[in-house]
Amino acid sequence: MRRLRVLLFETVDDPYYNLAFEEAFFLVRARGGVEDETLRLWKNRDAVVLGFFRRVEEDVVLEEAWRSGTAIVRRFTGGGTVYHDLGNLNYAVTLAGGRGFRPVDTAYGFLIRGAVNALRSLGLSPGIENKSDIVVRGRKVSGTAASYKWNTLFFHGSLLVSSSIERLYRLLRMPEKPPPGVSPAKYRVTTLARILGEGIGVRELAEHIIAAYEELYGAEAYNDRPSSLETRIADLLYRKKYRDEKWNMERTATYRYTKLYREIAEIIDESL
Repeated sequence: MRRLRVLLFETVDDPYYNLAFEEAFFLVRARGGVEDETLRLWKNRDAVVLGFFRRVEEDVVLEEAWRSGTAIVRRFTGGGTVYHDLGNLNYAVTLAGGRGFRPVDTAYGFLIRGAVNALRSLGLSPGIENKSDIVVRGRKVSGTAASYKWNTLFFHGSLLVSSSIERLYRLLRMPEKPPPGVSPAKYRVTTLARILGEGIGVRELAEHIIAAYEELYGAEAYNDRPSSLETRIADLLYRKKYRDEKWNMERTATYRYTKLYREIAEIIDESL
């Protein structure tokens, strides 16, 4: 039987390292440094996380972020800008490609079903809008994004369990009306706690997500810790990319980090 590696690893007070590790465990898996597909579940205390292509000034109320001491971090995947606090559960999975592998279709036609099925197991009837948004009762409860490298797919999202919606709307700029072709549900968000009542918690939801991805992968889940290789790559990304103000605040081109990714590939290959 296949095995699904589960990482319950987080640095809640350092969102920069949390995002660095998010990319690191994907790169290690994609390069063959880990054998099993990996599911990671984690949280940030207080942060605004931008999609790779987003502009800070268009998405974030900077005065409020500075006043409240909210970290602003850019992730390596696309998609929109989101708010994280301890009432938000982040999930991420890997999947190695094979013959006829179509990354976009696999991400938004297959991998997204793990999160959708987890919500169904709670008695909800979630739907998917705008290809990547998970919606319940007309309101968004999870945004998702993906990346593809070295024949391996990475898919992740954030679930609003009991996050402060008031803080979210104070920190994020929302358009008065959605762009053409975009469902308004993208900008109408709610939490699972508001839908289900205060009984739902992050830990309970994590158990449902693990069970859902076990079933989706046809695999048996087991808990693991980050490997020394994963933490080494995360440390490198943290120092050379995620603590770089240009990366977080200016939509920096990927070629700026070509040398860094070459170094990462060499480190992983040497460890095999």
